[in-house]
Amino acid sequence: MAASDEVALGIIFLSQTVVGVLGNSSLLLHYLVLYFTGSKVRHTDLILQHLIVANLLALLCRGVPQTVAAFGVKDFLSDAGCQLLFYLHRVGRGVSIGSTCLLSVFQAIKISPEDSSCSEFKVKAPKYIAFSIYLSWILYLFVNVIYLMYVTRRRSNKNITILKDFGYCSGVRHDKTTDSLYAVLITLPDVVCVGLMLWASSSMVLILHRHKQRMQHVHKSSSHRSSPESRATKTILLLVSTFVFLYTLSCIFQVCVAVFYNPHWLLVMITAIVAGSFPAVSPFLLMRRDSSVSRLGLSWMRNRKNPDFGRNM
Repeated sequence: MAASDEVALGIIFLSQTVVGVLGNSSLLLHYLVLYFTGSKVRHTDLILQHLIVANLLALLCRGVPQTVAAFGVKDFLSDAGCQLLFYLHRVGRGVSIGSTCLLSVFQAIKISPEDSSCSEFKVKAPKYIAFSIYLSWILYLFVNVIYLMYVTRRRSNKNITILKDFGYCSGVRHDKTTDSLYAVLITLPDVVCVGLMLWASSSMVLILHRHKQRMQHVHKSSSHRSSPESRATKTILLLVSTFVFLYTLSCIFQVCVAVFYNPHWLLVMITAIVAGSFPAVSPFLLMRRDSSVSRLGLSWMRNRKNPDFGRNM
């Protein structure tokens, strides 16, 4: 890799990490203010809090060492350091996708009509949110233990034919069957979450569309601005399409890196960049989706004046 290529990659990783950390930190500040002012929060806020932590974990554990390596600092991590960073990155990435999936499923249940099959879960769903989140953490903590066997530090003075270079660490090659099983294992939870999110988001779009049709006579007498249902539908579609596109792309690249015996350095770098894309952009999509985040100061003042003010769904 040429020196100019390394500098360009370093700038990309640094920019992605800084933007993502700032975005997620602003959301974290929002919830800290709500906590210290004693205001009530919505049920979905617990999911978003864990999503923020997972995003930060995924960004920092991959973005920081990848940036350092791209700017020319090599072999700065031990075996334990590489294993820990890869492991925490994968756990954060997994909980990020699991939390986003849980958010969509919970919202689909929440806005479902009273006569639908999901109506009986409306009251029960909030009780299982905390359990589902912690179950997601436990699941990804166990699934990603495999990284402790696959990752090692870079060894420039050793026989590198048995290693895959990830920039700041290396992956140990195994036979093709083992690598294929490993690729299936790490992508299966992602595929399940993407499928659930597509189902939940499609249900929400359909419900909102039907509601818009029922209320069309009301909207006809209003201004030419788009209806609340249309704006909510566009936001859901934006979040879902971004999520599905980036994570599907990430899964494809990760499978290629896992299966190819000697993946090209450019493929490895693109895989790392794509893997950090959703944790970096998701806080901004969530700010767009929840306008109260962008009015942080107003929310704080309102909660100060009225301690009993609630934000329940």
